Amino acid sequence: MAFHRGWRYVAFISGFVGVLGLTLYPIAISPMIDASEYRKIQKEARKNIRQEDIQPGNMKVWTDPFGRKKPERDSE
Repeated sequence: MAFHRGWRYVAFISGFVGVLGLTLYPIAISPMIDASEYRKIQKEARKNIRQEDIQPGNMKVWTDPFGRKKPERDSE
């Protein structure tokens, strides 16, 4: 197996990593940075669904078992 050296090898590896990054950005990184668009789509898709009606086995809708409270926001 030949050992690769030189600027061509570095350019090849850099190009490969760059193409991989450009491919993954809109799929994985962008939704993590700004999820507001996905929240809006989810809210629109679920607006006529009551979770209590579709809960399987007449189970209670999930609640936090540790009773954490949401931090209050200052109203200005």
